[in-house]
Amino acid sequence: MQSFSGTSEYIVSPELSRAVDVAVALGRPLLVKGEPGTGKTLLARDIANFFECPLERWHVKSTTKAVDGLYQYDAVRRLHDSRFGDGDVRDISRYISLGPLGRAFASERRVVVLIDEIDKADLEFPNDLLHELDAMEFTIPETGAVVAARQRPIVIITSNNEKEMPDAFLRRCVFHWIEFPDKALMARIVRVHHPDVEDKLLAGALEAFYTLRAVEGLRKPPSTSELIDWLSALRLSGIDPAKLLGAKIPFLGTLLKKEQDIDNVGRRMKARTGS
Repeated sequence: MQSFSGTSEYIVSPELSRAVDVAVALGRPLLVKGEPGTGKTLLARDIANFFECPLERWHVKSTTKAVDGLYQYDAVRRLHDSRFGDGDVRDISRYISLGPLGRAFASERRVVVLIDEIDKADLEFPNDLLHELDAMEFTIPETGAVVAARQRPIVIITSNNEKEMPDAFLRRCVFHWIEFPDKALMARIVRVHHPDVEDKLLAGALEAFYTLRAVEGLRKPPSTSELIDWLSALRLSGIDPAKLLGAKIPFLGTLLKKEQDIDNVGRRMKARTGS
């Protein structure tokens, strides 16, 4: 079996690489958690690129139901056609369209399916998918048709840990918590997006970034994506790396998005520098 090692656009830790390999080998969904900005959603895209598979994205909302990922029955269009005589309304299959998971089951090729932010849905959502994720098939009641997976898809499920998942659902998943990258791994990640960044600027930015994340009481610590944006701003401004740990961190609003956090950091940095 080919071992997942990330791509040129997505740097993975050895622990995450092993978790992906185990999930693929067992044919189990991989449930990925971690603080926002740790690359949970991008993981599915890069797994698809690595294994050269199509990617089906299912972005979960508070109103999403499990059946939405399997199929949709357009009863409104059928009613419209019955009123105006457009087409054969007796053929219900004309009004059935497969959802992301349904299309993955029906595909001749192995597909990567991203079920993104599953914790946004109601508590019953994960339980409503148990049979489908176990049996890799489902029935469309309106037609009686059975949609069975021709190739078992690689299922990646992300969660921001806003809700606890049911135990029955967790038993069917391989779980991985994405740890926030240390400085060495973060430097590799940043260089994917800024391959020609100066060493001195990168070192100064990382020092300031991790100092900022260590401030107690932050409601939303800065994430990887915000660090990448901050570096873009620093490079465009041509700022001196030596000024990054002063009393006033430049472009602080690129890193922090809560007014309370900006005030908190401002007070602490002034006290730290004595200015």
